[in-house]
Amino acid sequence: MADGFSQVGKENCNKQVRRGQVSGPCSQFQRSFIQRVTWLGKLPTSFVLHREKKQKVAAILGTDQEAMKSLPEGDLQDYLLSKVDLRRQQVSQSVEEVQKVIHQLTAEISHQDSRFQAVPASGTYNTSIKVLAPSLFHVSVPLKGLAGYKGTQAQRWRYYDLRGTKLTCPLRDPEGLQQWLETEQFMKALWQWHQADVNIDGDIVPAKVLQVFRVLVENAVRTCHLSGKVSVLTNRAAVWVAMETSTGQVELELAPTVEIPTAWSEKAQWPRCLKRWPSSDRVECIKSFGFNLVARSGYHWQLSFSQAEQVLFEQLDEDGGCRRRCFQVLRQLMEDVWCPGKRPVITTHHLQTVLFWTCEKYPHLKDWQIFHQGLLRLVQKLHRCVSQHFLKHYFVPKSNLLQSANPSELDAVAQKVAFFLKNPQIPRP
Repeated sequence: MADGFSQVGKENCNKQVRRGQVSGPCSQFQRSFIQRVTWLGKLPTSFVLHREKKQKVAAILGTDQEAMKSLPEGDLQDYLLSKVDLRRQQVSQSVEEVQKVIHQLTAEISHQDSRFQAVPASGTYNTSIKVLAPSLFHVSVPLKGLAGYKGTQAQRWRYYDLRGTKLTCPLRDPEGLQQWLETEQFMKALWQWHQADVNIDGDIVPAKVLQVFRVLVENAVRTCHLSGKVSVLTNRAAVWVAMETSTGQVELELAPTVEIPTAWSEKAQWPRCLKRWPSSDRVECIKSFGFNLVARSGYHWQLSFSQAEQVLFEQLDEDGGCRRRCFQVLRQLMEDVWCPGKRPVITTHHLQTVLFWTCEKYPHLKDWQIFHQGLLRLVQKLHRCVSQHFLKHYFVPKSNLLQSANPSELDAVAQKVAFFLKNPQIPRP
């Protein structure tokens, strides 16, 4: 049964999110840098305020106090400062350019097919664009004409293939983050969702939606005269495009998405019993953002909790802890040292999931007051998950987020993380 949530509750939740984004007199960038420099608690505080030397050097961040004392003060700070600032600038610039092009493309697509909604060009944080890595983005393209979600219908067998041919054996049932989507699950559905180009026996089939959407994207690229800037990637089940930006080429997954803001998924086993994080009030706030169903491939839609995850992340440190700062360092190490490249096997979403599980295991402020201890907990949790090729989805723990990942790539990351735990360091670029 779908859970309803009041608009008043969501507005209060939005206020909490805004309050939780910045705290204290320092900027987020300054706070992030200070924590990077003092993460093992060994550096003198004079390091933090010193900014004169401009050379970039290797920074050994081991637990040996004599090694820490031997580091050049200004060089260490300038190195870390430049790395953090450069990533922020590059990602912000890329997102700004990407959202302008995506808005142009999706506006044309929406003009051609009213079932697809244009992605807005927001001047601030765009909830439709998720940065998985500096050159890898996920873009949610909202679908229109499906309103009043009623939840899961009675179970029935499906005997069809993607061409509509009748089968003698039924299709397998969805597992983990997957589920069917029927037009009967909505109180209102546009007649276009009953058409054969996307519908088989009452099911809205994601693979058929993607077939329609891919053609629309290809046509929009030509119509908008973006062929020299945007190219549709082939041999992908989902719809991916490559785009040239001022900071380099980025790859974008354009994912048709059914937004369901008035209900919470029946598959989500959250909150778990006897857990103290987050608080019950926070739980209701997060659940009020609902969930999404994303077209990836095949017969089943994939559950997504991107907005709920973003709200949970933004509200992490209202108690004054250092959870988000630990995450920022973890992400920087992953992108720079452990798993660099345009298509990393471990993305920001994986790291965020590691963070949420660790916060649930260590729910108290006292667990997140000493920065280096918090960071090491995250690194150790990450190492266990990557080594075992197993990372449970935070809201649907029956789903393994690393199930489809390349095992050899995971092993390579695990080896680097293990080496870091023995000898923490940031190598010379």
